[in-house]
Amino acid sequence: MTIKPPVDDFATDWDHTDPQWVADPYPIWDDLRQRCPVAHTERFGGGWFPATHEGVSAVAKDTVNFTSRMPIIVNGRPGEEALPSPIGVTPPISSDPPFHAIARRIMLPPLAPGPVNKMEPQVRALCRRLLDGLGDDAVVNGGLDYAQHIPAAVIQQLLGFPPEDEEVFSEIIHVVMEGVDQEVEERFEAFVPIEEYFVKQIEDHREHPRDDFTSYLLNAEIGGNKLQDEHIFGTMVLTLIAGIDTTWSAIGASLWHLATHPEDLARLVNEPDLMPVAVEEFLRFYAPVSMARLVKHDMEYLGCPMKEYDWILLGFPAANRDPAVFEDADRFIIDRAENRHVAFGLGIHRCAGSNLARMELRVAIEEFIARYPRFELADPLEVTWSKGTVRGPRNLPLRVLA
Repeated sequence: MTIKPPVDDFATDWDHTDPQWVADPYPIWDDLRQRCPVAHTERFGGGWFPATHEGVSAVAKDTVNFTSRMPIIVNGRPGEEALPSPIGVTPPISSDPPFHAIARRIMLPPLAPGPVNKMEPQVRALCRRLLDGLGDDAVVNGGLDYAQHIPAAVIQQLLGFPPEDEEVFSEIIHVVMEGVDQEVEERFEAFVPIEEYFVKQIEDHREHPRDDFTSYLLNAEIGGNKLQDEHIFGTMVLTLIAGIDTTWSAIGASLWHLATHPEDLARLVNEPDLMPVAVEEFLRFYAPVSMARLVKHDMEYLGCPMKEYDWILLGFPAANRDPAVFEDADRFIIDRAENRHVAFGLGIHRCAGSNLARMELRVAIEEFIARYPRFELADPLEVTWSKGTVRGPRNLPLRVLA
């Protein structure tokens, strides 16, 4: 693990794993928008962070000057030999055009509104079982004992993986998403058991086909040919990591907000019709996901001298709080009428699982506040937040109020 000095100036030395950024990134982004809308760093091999909606949108929609083949920033500066093409490591999110459109088209049918809506009763029953398990304790953990388990169970069922493997999922997410400070060799070593796990699941599905997303991928074709194994493998990894970590974070952040804003909690309890609009504001205000791009060639872009294979961190959460686009951007407005947030990204890589994420988030909040109409943070100092490209509360002790 690399030991790094703390950041003194995020405009010239940003680090999305720095404790200040992890604990409360919003003042940092506000400051950058005002004095340095595109911050630079030499960490991770060198990279850029556009803090404005305009800058994030420009890069996210530009597939000519930027590649998506490495969607997570890690230590080191990858060269061409480290960038699989055209599939990428986790298609379609790591695929560039024209292959991206093919890979995305394959992934969309099981995540369309129809199939997702059919899953809602199961998700609601799952939430109720988890709440039953919390019992009558005065303090419950909304992160580790509730939010974490909802998307894990949903993705386990979607992929057709063994239900007892939920702890394996947590370790996979930790290695991939939070182990970004590891040296390259350590990261490759940590990924070996992950690769072995997914290969085992693919082999099991080949021997015992069933009605799930893994078997769907094994039967999918491109131009009359079955998908390559690395395509299947990468899409399964993407589905597990993106499907669990991001939704866990969104649910946890929403519960954190309601625990710290009793007036919003009371409105949702008393005005259930507000929920669809409130969900969009939760997504805007606490958007969990930032994504990486790589610069394709030396150029000046957004007024910055970018070099080939520089990292770009696309701060969709920062874009969602840009006052140039959102009125009262720094205020959570539970009934915000106009809300064109970018929590699910922009351009061709907009999240393919947004229907599923929205449904899980809505149902998770509905069931939690139905069981606990009044709650608060048990101890704000005990709340911990994940680091890296996905941000959300992990340990979230909540005191249930009478």
